[in-house]
Amino acid sequence: MTNRFEEFAALHVPGKPLILVNIWDAGSARAVAAAGARAIATGSASVAAAHGVSDAEGLAIDLALANAARIVAAVDLPVTIDFEGGYAVDPDAVGANVARLAATGAIGCNFEDQVIGGAGIHDPAFQAQRIAAIRAATGPDFFINARTDIFLQAGPDMHDVAQADAAIDRAHAYAAAGASGFFVPGLADLDLLERICDASPLPVNFMAFPGAPDAAAVAQAGIARISHGPFPFRAAMQALEASARGLL
Repeated sequence: MTNRFEEFAALHVPGKPLILVNIWDAGSARAVAAAGARAIATGSASVAAAHGVSDAEGLAIDLALANAARIVAAVDLPVTIDFEGGYAVDPDAVGANVARLAATGAIGCNFEDQVIGGAGIHDPAFQAQRIAAIRAATGPDFFINARTDIFLQAGPDMHDVAQADAAIDRAHAYAAAGASGFFVPGLADLDLLERICDASPLPVNFMAFPGAPDAAAVAQAGIARISHGPFPFRAAMQALEASARGLL
């Protein structure tokens, strides 16, 4: 397992990003592995939708953990799980929940700073406490991909240097608390991405979406990881619906 942790961390190379085609269950994990993936990652929105519930921890934690365990057992690749806000607010409770996730064999998780079921994002100092609790509960190798929702909670027309610098401050706070990576979903401005990549002490994760810059462009900005979020699931469901319409 230690080698699996090291293998996954080593895939995060600025300018030569790890590509993650986010999946939702064991079957989709095997399909993406067969396509040549170097690692497997879930997307919480996709997992929730596949279970017929809403995102934002609408899927019960026991179901989320059982799904993670099935995915880990289905593939011979590192698996990281989108664990949203850790199913708790209190740092110790978050740490305990992520320890349960690590026990499934997952080598890492996404952990976001938005207030689940509320408004806004957690204060950076408090979010750093939560990250530190995860690190204490999981040990030194578990890959904590610390996500900031600064750019998702503001429209693209509001993305500016001030927001990028606020994100950079969070990257430093999260790194000091024990995070392994820094995720900035919603940000597509290449100049701001480059500013964050240059200043972040952690490898930076970009989320691809329709209309966003392509992989080559974000790689040039210094991105070390590209996630595809809910879009593979949506494409699969559209293809299924189209096929069903033809059959019906």
